[in-house]
Amino acid sequence: MTEQSASAGAVLVVGGGISGLTAALEAAEVGNDVFLVEKNPYMGGRVAQLNQYFPKLCPPSCGLEINFKRVKANRKIRVYTLTEVKSVSGSAGSYEVTCETSPRYVNNNCTGCGACAEVCADERDDDFNFGMSKTKAVYRPHEMSFPMKYVLDKAACSADTLEKVKAACKYEAIDTDMKSESFTLQVGSIVWATGWNPYDPTNMDNLKYNESDAIITNMQMERLAAPNGPTGGQILRPGDNKEPESFGFVQCAGSRDENHLEYCSYICCMATMKQITYIRERYPEVPIYVFYIDLRTPGKYEKFREKLMSDENTHFIKGKVADIIPEDDGVTMVAENAVTGDKVHQKVDLCVLATGMEPAIKSQAAGLGIDVDSNGFVVSDPAKGMISAGCAKKAADVVTSAQSATAAALKAIQAAK
Repeated sequence: MTEQSASAGAVLVVGGGISGLTAALEAAEVGNDVFLVEKNPYMGGRVAQLNQYFPKLCPPSCGLEINFKRVKANRKIRVYTLTEVKSVSGSAGSYEVTCETSPRYVNNNCTGCGACAEVCADERDDDFNFGMSKTKAVYRPHEMSFPMKYVLDKAACSADTLEKVKAACKYEAIDTDMKSESFTLQVGSIVWATGWNPYDPTNMDNLKYNESDAIITNMQMERLAAPNGPTGGQILRPGDNKEPESFGFVQCAGSRDENHLEYCSYICCMATMKQITYIRERYPEVPIYVFYIDLRTPGKYEKFREKLMSDENTHFIKGKVADIIPEDDGVTMVAENAVTGDKVHQKVDLCVLATGMEPAIKSQAAGLGIDVDSNGFVVSDPAKGMISAGCAKKAADVVTSAQSATAAALKAIQAAK
């Protein structure tokens, strides 16, 4: 196990999404050493998977590329991908953190030329696209991934493929003998910016997620609409690639439910509104049905909602979906209209579950000595040098997450002294 040295007042940022990047840059640009660790092989987190994000409906490149350039140019920031925190000991001003880096099987000689992928015959499920497509077994996670290095999924490769991939790289960047490496960091404070996971739709038996290709999640919809997604930006039904002639949205899929997530996930209503604009760009006249408990579109987003609700082909039904019935060509959504009392059976070609946000650190928090609330969100304790940011702190949109990260960086700097 190796130890990484740094000057007094070093800050560890756990998570390389928009919150972690922001916190790391804010701390480093005022002179602090920063260690930035990310469990994925790339930085950018959930924002990298979006097609667009509020408030300006920008593509991910709009916010991430400039931050990647700033990180690359700042010698105060040391970046570790494929890395997870295993243990934390000490106190504010003097923490010892043990981390473990999993093998990428591609070393720093990689130039991103792609010669290895060209000769690779084996494939893997593309988790960046939520399994809706395949990548080669040696792959770049996505076109904007940082660091710009390939990753080798050794378990998905035959012995023959491994030899061909190694032989194809003239820079000797493929290293199939890489091992996991553990190291310790000495830091003064820790920013937990570990982000969120989409709530698992298979937990909701009545919504039949696993029983039909016509049922997807809101994050899968983001990937379908994205130009670098599995369909090149076409919104097609997974499985048969049909152009849907009708769409349905199930709001609060798991959120505001004592059996699942008891809280409002904050972003789901606006995510659906945004995704209606994706549909309208491609299918101007198709009917869209939105089943909701109530709509939460605060402040300046009210006008955005009002514009969409004025569309005569977009129907908003106040009522919680109780059941989804898979059909040969689509699904039928079953709900009770809370205004009229009528039972509604609505057939659609593609149904989108507006699944909520679940804090990603939730299951590991106790083992790392992190204080969390009853829902698994990290509770900041500046006196202890433990600060939460972004969606590790609460369900939030991109702008709120970035603001939260700036505040977290300031508290971390003060606690690390």
